[in-house]
Amino acid sequence: MERTQYLAAVEGESAAFYAAVAAVPMDAPVPSCPDWTVEDLLFHVGSVHGFWAEITARRLLSPNEVEDQPRPPADQLLAWAGDRTVRLQAALAMADPATTVWTWAPAQEVAFILRRMAHETAVHRWDADLAAGRARAIDPELASDGVDEFLNVMLPEPRFSSAPIDGSVHLHATDTPGEWLVRQQEDGTLVVTAEHAKGDAALRGPASDLLLALWGRKGPEALEVIGDRAVAERLLARTTVG
Repeated sequence: MERTQYLAAVEGESAAFYAAVAAVPMDAPVPSCPDWTVEDLLFHVGSVHGFWAEITARRLLSPNEVEDQPRPPADQLLAWAGDRTVRLQAALAMADPATTVWTWAPAQEVAFILRRMAHETAVHRWDADLAAGRARAIDPELASDGVDEFLNVMLPEPRFSSAPIDGSVHLHATDTPGEWLVRQQEDGTLVVTAEHAKGDAALRGPASDLLLALWGRKGPEALEVIGDRAVAERLLARTTVG
């Protein structure tokens, strides 16, 4: 995806997110995020947007340079989070994607933040819509890019389980281009390639459902599972972070 598409995704998904949270009480549960209320979800998104807005706008090279912000009262939270989202959008729009900044990933540049915030916001918009009793999938092209980001950027992170999947899984988006093969090597690490190839198992479905399954929002029942179901379920269990 192009820079303009990521910027548009951050803007559009943010607007939809705030429309959803404004439509329900702050104490409403978020079914896809156990133990969270809409207030918790709103604080999380505001905190994340504010953090990366500071990193981007100030070209920070350490997360320790970002000032901690106390959680505001519930009646001030919507305005507080909205302000931080506006600052994020402005910072990303003004920054050269090649600008060097701190990130937790090997890619130390604004381009990483731009892509990450597009997908972070899209998934949490889906969470907010679910809390509001709505069901709107993530745009297929954005979701396919989100699957690619998840498999190549998020999956290697230590936050995920290192339990073996004992096989290979082919993931195939059925509504937009996007195919990946996840293979376990002898040392237990996972290798991801973008290709049409046969795995021990396959997960097929709309890109939005693939992305939401990887993020633990949906189970394998939301997808077509072909081949060794246990291998596919072990991959999803390994990647689920809620």
